Amino acid sequence: MSEKTNWSMVSKLTLIVLASWIILAIIFGIFDLDISIAVVDGTSAWGNFGADYGELPGWALIGIALATFFGGNIKNLKLQKIPALIIIVIGMLFIIVDSDFYTGFSLIIPMIIYTIITWNKDWKNYRTLAGIISLLAVINPLLFVQITKILCGRVRFRNLDPGFTNFTPWFLPPGLSLDDLSFPSGHAAMGWMLLPFLIVVKDRKIKDPYRIVVTVLVIGWGLFVGLSRIVVGAHYASDVLFSTGMAAIVTILLYKRSYLKRK
Repeated sequence: MSEKTNWSMVSKLTLIVLASWIILAIIFGIFDLDISIAVVDGTSAWGNFGADYGELPGWALIGIALATFFGGNIKNLKLQKIPALIIIVIGMLFIIVDSDFYTGFSLIIPMIIYTIITWNKDWKNYRTLAGIISLLAVINPLLFVQITKILCGRVRFRNLDPGFTNFTPWFLPPGLSLDDLSFPSGHAAMGWMLLPFLIVVKDRKIKDPYRIVVTVLVIGWGLFVGLSRIVVGAHYASDVLFSTGMAAIVTILLYKRSYLKRK
C-alpha cells in the first residue's frame, strides 16, 4: 500500500472518528441519565469484574512499553533489560506501600514474561510502537482524564441524590472538585491502551486470522471495560465516550507522526 493511500485512509478514519464522537456526544448529552437509569445494576458480576480488572492489561502494557522505549536506547542487549527491573520494583512498591496487589502483579508478571521471551532480541526494533503506547498513556489516562476530572467535578450516577437533582450533563459540569470525579472515565482510557496494537496488524489481509483475533480482542476489551463502568453506575455513557474518542484520535495522530511522516 502506497504512502499516499495510507495518508488518505488515515485522514478518512480521523474524520469518521470525529464525526461519530460529535454525534454520540450530542445523543449522550440528552440521554445520559436515561441510559444509566435503564442499565445500572450495582450487583452485575461482569460489571464488577470490569471494575476490578479492567485497568490491568493497560498497566501491564504501559510498563512493558516504558521499559522497551528507554531500554531500546541501550546498545547492549542485556543492559537493555535494566528498565524492566525498574518496572518490576515499581510493581513491588504498589504491593508493599499501597497493598495494591492487582496493579502490582500486572506490572511484575507480564514484565518478567516479556523480558524472558525477548531476552536475546533488540528492543530498539520495538521502540516506535512502545513510544506510541507510552505517549498515549501520558496524554489520555494521565493528563486528559485526570485534569478534566478535577476541572469538571461531575457527580457519578451511583452517588446522585435520590431524585437525581444533582445530575449534570457533560457540557454543563459543576466545576472544580476533588471529591466526585465522573467525567471522563479513567477505566475506559486504560481499557483502550491496547488500541496501538491495531497498528501491528493493519497491513495484514482483512480475513487474516491473526488480524481478526487481535482486532476482536483490542476492540472487545475496550468496549467491555467502558460498558462495565456504565453498568455499575461509576460512569455515564458520555464519560466513556470522551475517553474512547481521545484514545482513538491520539493513537491515529501518533501513528501518522511516527510511521507515515517518517516514511
